[in-house]
Amino acid sequence: MNSSILVLIETQRGELVEISFECLSAARAIANSTNSKVIGLVLGKNAYQIATKLGSCDSVYWNELDGAELVPADIVAEALGMLIKNTNASTVLIGGTNNSLGLGSRLSAKTNIPFVNFAQKITPVDSDLVVTCRFLGGKILADVRLKGSKGIIVINSGAFAPDLGKTEGTPHCEKLDGLVSKPRITFKKFIQPAAGDIDITKMDVLVSIGRGIQNPDNIPLAEELAKLLNGAVSASRPVVDQGWLPLTRQVGKSGMTVKPKLYLALGISGAPEHWEGMKDSNMIIAVNTDANAPIFSFAHYGVVADIFDFIPVLKDAIQKHKK
Repeated sequence: MNSSILVLIETQRGELVEISFECLSAARAIANSTNSKVIGLVLGKNAYQIATKLGSCDSVYWNELDGAELVPADIVAEALGMLIKNTNASTVLIGGTNNSLGLGSRLSAKTNIPFVNFAQKITPVDSDLVVTCRFLGGKILADVRLKGSKGIIVINSGAFAPDLGKTEGTPHCEKLDGLVSKPRITFKKFIQPAAGDIDITKMDVLVSIGRGIQNPDNIPLAEELAKLLNGAVSASRPVVDQGWLPLTRQVGKSGMTVKPKLYLALGISGAPEHWEGMKDSNMIIAVNTDANAPIFSFAHYGVVADIFDFIPVLKDAIQKHKK
């Protein structure tokens, strides 16, 4: 291909957003098989400091933009458009986040480059790229072939392992000057939601409960088990919708994306929306009375049992092992 892959390195409040590593991982994989260069773009607060740490890039363009904590989409689109023109980049990768919502279509309209959303997999084929897109929580998969690898691709969160994007080293860094647009939207400040008691995205072990827990009086059973495993309790959406646990404990498309070492799903059927938030867990163990529950199709281990029979047995086994 012998061209460039341009990656938007998304930041917020001066910190790199995790999905940027997934974008870099995807870009590096493509570059390694097509003899391409990976170019990064970082805008806003701490842009230069972040740029110097992106060892998986061959080069990085940056601009602090007067310390902006969140850069408006029109400015990002202008910067990407400049780099597409100046570097002859054929492929642009953007993380699919709330902050980047609408950016791909805006950039496509600006540059006349094809736009592909919800990318789950990217495969080089000859001089083209075949992008597998996932819709409706995974119910529909579609392959889109980008001729000459020319396209703007928005990547689903959790689609690519971030490790390849975390290469150590300092790339060539260059300040991007010449941005002239005045943003139509100015961000004044962030208003943080009330902090939860724990951050389930940081936990190595999650004991996750669904409708099978039946009522809030049974939640302490899961909490006791989670404590024995040095983990925390999370939940599917029905539990949170009932008000039994706060939104900060919800796993899924409309909640948190988690990647623990162990995800123990108790009484969770496994709807696609829930799967989307926990599919990258190292080990998934599902317990459900319904042998045909969808969660058994992607769990590493499954137990067809009543969770109220299962929890005491597992607790006893853990306690004996710890003695």
